[in-house]
Amino acid sequence: MTKPQDRSVYKGDDGRWRNKRNDSDRASSVHKTQREAEQAARQNLKNQGGGELTTMGLDGRIRSKDTIAPGNDPSSIKDTEH
Repeated sequence: MTKPQDRSVYKGDDGRWRNKRNDSDRASSVHKTQREAEQAARQNLKNQGGGELTTMGLDGRIRSKDTIAPGNDPSSIKDTEH
């Protein structure tokens, strides 16, 4: 279940990567690379008390999901991606 502070990283129509809070209409920040957008989103989530980060690939499909501390990740033991 998504929470208001959860964030998504995706590529916009202009080719730049967006870091957007899921309950917002506008991106919090815009970046040249996916890595920069992910780093910004992780920092935002840490500052907001944790949450879920969803990263979309170039095709618009979910590429990666990660729980950022102090969020509650019940399957963190199985998480081998991060």
